[in-house]
Amino acid sequence: MEDKLSSVAKSFAPSPIQELSHLAQRCNAINLAEGFPDFPAPSHIKSAAISAIHSDFNQYRHVPGICDLLANIVKQIHGLDVNPLTDIAICCGQSEAFAAAAFAIIDKGDEVVLFDPCYETYEGCIKMAGGVPVYVALDPPQWTLDPNKFINSFTGRTKAVVLNSPHNPTGKVFTKDELEIIAGECRTRNCLAITDEVYEHITFNSEKHISLAAFPGMQERTIITSSLSKTFSVTGWRVGWAIAPAFIASAIRNIHAKLTDSAPAPFQEAALTALGSPPEYFESLRSDYESRRDYIVNLLTRVGFKIQFKPQGALFLFAELPESCKLSDVDYVKMLIQKAGVVAVPGCGFFHTHLYPEKFSLGGYSYQERYIRFAFCKSDQTLASAAKRIGELIDATGCLNLQ
Repeated sequence: MEDKLSSVAKSFAPSPIQELSHLAQRCNAINLAEGFPDFPAPSHIKSAAISAIHSDFNQYRHVPGICDLLANIVKQIHGLDVNPLTDIAICCGQSEAFAAAAFAIIDKGDEVVLFDPCYETYEGCIKMAGGVPVYVALDPPQWTLDPNKFINSFTGRTKAVVLNSPHNPTGKVFTKDELEIIAGECRTRNCLAITDEVYEHITFNSEKHISLAAFPGMQERTIITSSLSKTFSVTGWRVGWAIAPAFIASAIRNIHAKLTDSAPAPFQEAALTALGSPPEYFESLRSDYESRRDYIVNLLTRVGFKIQFKPQGALFLFAELPESCKLSDVDYVKMLIQKAGVVAVPGCGFFHTHLYPEKFSLGGYSYQERYIRFAFCKSDQTLASAAKRIGELIDATGCLNLQ
C-alpha cells in the first residue's frame, strides 16, 4: 500500500535526530537538543491566557488587535509602514506562516535560494509547494556570506530567497553589508524574500537585528514571518504571523483558513498582553540569554570543543569537534547520550548538500559531520547538571574523544 503515498510524502524520511531522541529518552538524558525552554513562561502572559479561557474565548477567533500591535512594533523597530487590516496574517506559529507563504508564492519548478546550514523545515515546505531548494554555503568558521556564491546561485527560475537571521543553527546575525547584497540581488532579479525572524529580540553584545524588509525596495517583495514562541517562551502556544504586501498577505490568510482556520483563541488573546510588554522585558530577555550563552561557551571550551564563532543571537551554539576526536557528529552524540546522559543535535541535520568536498585526514569525515548544536535555552539547573555530567565524563576519560 505504500505506493498510495504521494511523491512528497515518500521523500520525507525520519532523520538521525529522531533516532537519537528515542535513545535520549531511554537514557533519561539531559536535553540540550531541542530549541525550547524548560523554565516557566512569563507569569503576566500566562495569566492573560488563563483569563481568556475563563472568559470563554475558546472557539474559532480572529483577534484584530494583534495586527494593530504588530504594525506599531515594526514601525518603531524597522520604520516600516504596515496596514494592520491588509498586510498581516495571523497563523498557527511561524511554521505555518512560513508554509503558507511558500504555498502562496511558489509554483512547480520555481527555485528558492537558502543559506546552508539551515533549519530543515524550510526545505520540506518548499518541496511540498513544488519548488526546488538551491543551497548557498555560508563560509565557516564565521559563517560569512560569499557574494559570488550567492549571485551565482540565481537562474531564470529563481523565485525567492529564504533568510533566517538571527540564524539557526549557528547563531549568526547577518551583517548590514550581507543584507545589502541579498537585497540588491532580490531587486535586480525581481525576486521575493521570505524571512524567518523568530529570534529577532534575542541578540547579544552590540548586535542588532535588521529586517531585510527595511532595505530600500524590499518591503514590497518581503514576507516577514515570526511568532511569540521564542521571545515569550511559549513554543506550544502556536501563535505566529506573516507580514507582507497586501496581495500576498491575503493569499496567506486564505491558505491559513483552508489549513487550520484560526490560531488558538485563548493564546491570541494572551498575545495582546505579550506584544504590549515593556522595553524592560526585552532587555532582560537579551541579558538572560547572553549569560546562558556565555555559560555554555565556557563549558564546551573547557572540555575541548573548538568554539571559533560565538553566537551573536538565537538560542544555539554550533560547536566543532576537535581534530583529535575521531568520531563523526552522529557517533559523538550517541556516545554523549550513552556515557554522559546529555543529548545535543548532530550538525549534519542542518546541512543539505555536500558543499564542502574536502575531508579531514583523521577519520575521513566531511566538514558537515564535525559540528554539534547545543541549545542553551535551558534553566540554570539544567545547564549546571549538564556541565557536571560532561565534566565527570571528561575527568574519567581524560579527553573529549569518548571512544
